[in-house]
Amino acid sequence: MAYTLTYTGQFKKDLKRCQKRGLDIELLHKVITLLQENGSLPAEYKPHILSGQFSGYWECHIKPDWLLIWEQNDKELTLLLLNTGTHSDLF
Repeated sequence: MAYTLTYTGQFKKDLKRCQKRGLDIELLHKVITLLQENGSLPAEYKPHILSGQFSGYWECHIKPDWLLIWEQNDKELTLLLLNTGTHSDLF
């Protein structure tokens, strides 16, 4: 069963910034689709749980310096997309 997606206002701002930078948004859509359909990502995206300020949230690498941060609820099958951008944008 597919996960339901929601986005934060910050994610939408981050997405616009990525578009302005000329990043390939199709790569982001591919990752989001994989997450939505499977609830997980292949190891090539280096998915992992964060600690500190983003404790409990997930992060993956769309490209080496392009990240996606999300919150995942496996019981309710929901994904909340929080942020996307470079390491310096997010941390």
